[in-house]
Amino acid sequence: MTDITISHEQIEAAAREAYGYAATIKGGVNAHYIPYLANIDPGLFGLSVMLPDGTAIDFGDTTYRFGIESISKVPTAILAMIQHTPQGVLDKIGADATGLPFNSIFAILLENDHPSTPLVNAGAISACSMIDPKGDSDGKWKAITDNITALCGSAPQLIDELYHSESATNFNNRAITWLLKNYDRIYDDPDMSLDLYTRQCSLGVTSAQLAAMAATIASGGVNPVSGARVFDAAIAPKITTLIATVGFYQHSGDWLYTSGLPAKSGVGGGVLGVLPGVMGVAAFAPPLDEAGNSVKAQAALLKMMEILGLGIMDGRRVTIVK
Repeated sequence: MTDITISHEQIEAAAREAYGYAATIKGGVNAHYIPYLANIDPGLFGLSVMLPDGTAIDFGDTTYRFGIESISKVPTAILAMIQHTPQGVLDKIGADATGLPFNSIFAILLENDHPSTPLVNAGAISACSMIDPKGDSDGKWKAITDNITALCGSAPQLIDELYHSESATNFNNRAITWLLKNYDRIYDDPDMSLDLYTRQCSLGVTSAQLAAMAATIASGGVNPVSGARVFDAAIAPKITTLIATVGFYQHSGDWLYTSGLPAKSGVGGGVLGVLPGVMGVAAFAPPLDEAGNSVKAQAALLKMMEILGLGIMDGRRVTIVK
């Protein structure tokens, strides 16, 4: 296949069309099992794009702060790779898709030698336990939030009501944590590790911030907003692979097959997408499908990829021009 050149104008036009298309889509329900999320306005919808030169394209509710939820697994996996190398994360957690729901206990029982991947609940709790400094909750939290700030180019904000809501209802994650401890796959205090995971899921971010995070990954670790190198370029394909293989949970294969876009969802309604070397994209809308993926957000990103004719599997080199 031949290489292609795409202009900023084409990308903006595609994003505008995708936003308008997805805005008309109905269906899905808010994450009802977390009281805070159940009460978020289901009509909110935003779509953000960031290009490697820092150009931002935004439509809709792109400044609304929503719960990052499972998308937080991406930056913490990156931080674990920074601190312990990609091989260290592979050895201690793994990189295999479970093919099961994101909060599956059965997946741990099936693969008790490791939690499978840092992008499901079990692996993410394990990743939080790996973060340095060991035994220091405040130090770990600072490392986690500083890393997210560096990836986004601006700081997230803890949503206290969401944090307390999640802490009061995270019975399944408590079971996961102690089952991991039983298999020696928690590397610090279990209760501390679970609390860190719950807190990071309760951070408030915007779709614009997530697009910047995605663009940082797409740019090989260099943040397009700040120009700073956040992580080594060798980590970028590792985290992108994890996103591609398990980012949409048990629908990950169907998503990648149809969109060609490695993307990570969260039950707060966000979706982060990475097109290596080309752009970062993100969308937000609270109503979810049965797997926990935003109905409108995934529709918007899928439509945008269709319009542009892009995808990681097509073998073409993409050049972006103004």
